[in-house]
Amino acid sequence: MTESIAALIAASLVAGGIASVTGFGIGSILTPTLSLWIDGRLAVALVAIPHLIGTAVRFAMIKGQVDRGVLLRFGLASAAGGLAGALLQTAVGGPRLMIVLAILLLFVAASELTGLAGRMRFTGVTAWIAGVLSGLLGGLVGNQGGIRSAALLGFGLSRDAFIATATAIALFVDGARLPVYLATSGPEIAAHIEEVAIASVGVVVGTIVGARVLRGIPEAMFRRLVAIVLAILGVSLLVRAA
Repeated sequence: MTESIAALIAASLVAGGIASVTGFGIGSILTPTLSLWIDGRLAVALVAIPHLIGTAVRFAMIKGQVDRGVLLRFGLASAAGGLAGALLQTAVGGPRLMIVLAILLLFVAASELTGLAGRMRFTGVTAWIAGVLSGLLGGLVGNQGGIRSAALLGFGLSRDAFIATATAIALFVDGARLPVYLATSGPEIAAHIEEVAIASVGVVVGTIVGARVLRGIPEAMFRRLVAIVLAILGVSLLVRAA
């Protein structure tokens, strides 16, 4: 087994587990892992497939907790943003975009840990804007989960509703962006089908195991856990951009 395949297996297992607990993490972990030996933009397209598969498995396990109001307001806007981001991917990107995303994630993490986030709520037009931005960034850099979860913290959802709604929205975004990636990078994706298959299996296994861990996390601890993961993601993006 080559070092790259071993790294991919480990990353996909961890990504699936973290996504089950926090509602995001597959793209955030797998994209930079694949970027170690594959072009960054192609890595975003490749990860979209195991992301969709892992998200679908997670949704099948927890779908009953979805907040339909948030799903309709935020999810549809995210899907539109994801489609736009995928179409713009070849023209927009680079370190500056990563830095903007990292700063935003660090701000949200700090707000949650200091209590500021508890006074923020997204309603009306603000909810739509947050949805579009999260989907747009996801289509561009493959890290929509972090910014989506950062925005969803402002809706005051319970732990189970948060995970279920974030997962349903992720399916919306994947359904919008994946066809674009297949149309623009189909041959390149086919050339890396082994990596896609390995990552997909690893994410599914990690998702199933992670779901058991979620049951033992108290509500109060959950939001702090999400904030900590967002902070780690923000720092990692800054390092990548540098």
